Amino acid sequence: MSYVITETCIDVKDLSCVDVCPVDCIQASDDDRMLYIDPDECIDCGACVDPCPVDAIYAEEDVPADQQPYVEINRLYFKDRAAARRRVEELGPRVGTDVAPT
Repeated sequence: MSYVITETCIDVKDLSCVDVCPVDCIQASDDDRMLYIDPDECIDCGACVDPCPVDAIYAEEDVPADQQPYVEINRLYFKDRAAARRRVEELGPRVGTDVAPT
């Protein structure tokens, strides 16, 4: 199990969770629309959950049904960043809107 960052992080990328992570498993580059948690590095401490201002972080088993694709997107990011970015573009809200693609 690890923690997962979900859709509400898109275009927010608040670094509060990064600041409290004791193992630096939360990452992103300037090219990313959201942050990602490395499931192989996460120690399941949960320190990142409360500081998140948009409630985007869940324990993997607690990710809401409508956010389940983000479990795989977080994993994919650490194997194929371009593919993870494409999935975020497919699923996430469009830049500058609060409306998800149809």
